[in-house]
Amino acid sequence: MVSVLDLARVVPVVVIDDAADAVPLARALVAGGLPAIEVTLRTPAAPDAIRAIAAEVPDAVVGAGTVISAHGVDSAVGAGARFLVSPGWTDALLAAMRASGVPYLPGVSTTSEVVALLERGVPEMKFFPAEAAGGTAYLESLAGPLPQARFCPTGGISLASAPAYLALPNVGCVGGTWMLPADAVAAKDWNRVESLAREAAALLS
Repeated sequence: MVSVLDLARVVPVVVIDDAADAVPLARALVAGGLPAIEVTLRTPAAPDAIRAIAAEVPDAVVGAGTVISAHGVDSAVGAGARFLVSPGWTDALLAAMRASGVPYLPGVSTTSEVVALLERGVPEMKFFPAEAAGGTAYLESLAGPLPQARFCPTGGISLASAPAYLALPNVGCVGGTWMLPADAVAAKDWNRVESLAREAAALLS
């Protein structure tokens, strides 16, 4: 199974209110060099957005974020999500993600949660909320006692801070929203989104 952490170094985290925006937004991100796209299940439009991207943007690898239930797992995979990301985890959610057949990242913010996932045979996880939970200093501290754990930090990361995360040995990729400013998305300014995606891809490649 392909690792989520190896899909791309930067994963845009997308909130879509109107499913009609999904395809042009995804095309802009792909054109800018960011093909792995996490569509969060925070809006009613999310499943339709995932379905549209999966069907119409073949160069995109679309996944689902904010997966917090077995129903969310089924809905996302049924819509065509090729990976799953959760902000946290329970045994029931972990079982559903594991049974889905697609790569997944359960979310952690404490050392105990990391150890618990390692006990369950899961070495790859999302670190959320990254900046609020301790940032690069926290992840660097974890690398000593828990070198087998690898992370995708998400939450408060910017173009300026992303390189410091990506320089850590236990970080495979970062998730962020900085290439999707609210005003650009609201205005459907896909050229600006593409430009910001290209900037991120160039700096972090």
